[in-house]
This record gives sequence, C-alpha cells and structure tokens, in this order.
Amino acid sequence: MMTSAVSKTMIAKMLKVFGSLGKSAARWTELMPKKKDDDRKIVADNRKARYAYAIESTIETGLQLMGSEVKSLRTGKANIGESYAQAKDGEIFLVNAYIPEYTMANRFNHEPRRPRKLLVHKGEGKKLAIAVQREGVTLIPLRVYFTPKGVAKCELGVARGKKVHDKRQTEKQRDWSREKARLIRTRG
Repeated sequence: MMTSAVSKTMIAKMLKVFGSLGKSAARWTELMPKKKDDDRKIVADNRKARYAYAIESTIETGLQLMGSEVKSLRTGKANIGESYAQAKDGEIFLVNAYIPEYTMANRFNHEPRRPRKLLVHKGEGKKLAIAVQREGVTLIPLRVYFTPKGVAKCELGVARGKKVHDKRQTEKQRDWSREKARLIRTRG
C-alpha cells in the first residue's frame, strides 16, 4: 500500500540514510507527507441509525441553508436523531432535523425544524427517489459536517429497517469483537 506516492520501504531506507544526520533527519520527517486525516468538523451525528437500520449505501449531499442556520450549526447543537429525507417532486428534502435558532439573528432567524433541501445531482436524486419507493427502504441522515472549505454537507444512508432479532445479532457481534480485543490485549 502506498502512502502519498512514497512506499513504506522507501521511507524506512531514507530514515536509515538520514538517521545519522541528526537535525536534518528531523527536518526531513517534518516535510514527509502526513497520513491523510479526516478534516471534517462533525456537527451532528446520528449514532442510533446504524443500530436501528441496515445501511445499504451512503451518499454525500449538500445542504441548502440560511445564514443563521450556518452560524447556528457551527455551535454544534444540531440534532438529526429523529430526522429523515423525503423525495418530493424530483428533489430531496431533510425533514425534522433540529437546528436551534441563532440568538444574534433577531427577526431574520429561521424555523428550527423546517424542511431543508438537500443538494444532489439530478440523476442521483432520481435514483434516491426510486430507492425510497421500494418497500422498507428509507433515507436516513448519518451525520452533518463542515468540509475543510467550510461547506455544510450531509451524509445520507439508504437504509432498511432492522427487525428485533437483527438488532440482537448486531449487538452480539459487537460484544464479541470487544471481548476478542480485550482478550488479545491481556494475552498479547
């Protein structure tokens, strides 16, 4: 696997060569490409969605927001736990997402639970609308975040509701993976 066009073996060789140079080696490692971190600032996360739904696929969408909504989102007090996306007239809308009022906006404020338009390409919108019409499939927002450029985005999941026994199975798998990790840590 390559890390930003420089393989791990090359990095090891270069560290051996530059290791005896002292300070210049330290400078060289500072100039090396760093592991790509997730620079997104997550504002709202729907953690319960992965428990209650089987996520078939995800899609990144833009959000059409008012200025006061953007400022309020930056405070990080939004809630998408009870929200869903709905296809209407070839467009996708985020329904029941709570973005609190921005106190400094005065009379130009927004409604906290108004439907917000999700920005997707026309073809993607049609695919999502068709997916929603299938039986038992719904669009669930998984997280709302800001990109490094400061643009608000929403990650939508095409999801199918889980039955009670599916939820139990997921919980058993999660518990077993935790127990496995705990055993490896203590014996490893």
